[in-house]
Amino acid sequence: MLGTVSNTASYLRLWALSLAHSQLATVFFSNTVKLGLAEPKLAMSTLMLVLTYLAFATFTLAILMLMDAMECFLHTLRLHWVEFQNKFYKGTGHQFTPFVIQSTKTNKKAVA
Repeated sequence: MLGTVSNTASYLRLWALSLAHSQLATVFFSNTVKLGLAEPKLAMSTLMLVLTYLAFATFTLAILMLMDAMECFLHTLRLHWVEFQNKFYKGTGHQFTPFVIQSTKTNKKAVA
């Protein structure tokens, strides 16, 4: 039961990041490129469209690509942690025993 809840929550985090990515792309587009298209004069409209597209491309590459990288990282972390721990890790190892260097007594005749 706990494994099912954990897996579901893990996938929900990835889904939330995907939805946030989609919404941010829509917000960036509506706040940049659509403003460039709203200019009534043709010459100014072309210039504004180029400038707003550059702003849109910059925001998309800077922020959204970082979010994609974070999404890939979280998915990899989820696969390593959740899937590995649930399916393969048994935790039946050996009890830890610390390494001890034993001192040897040297022969006094050999030292002298």
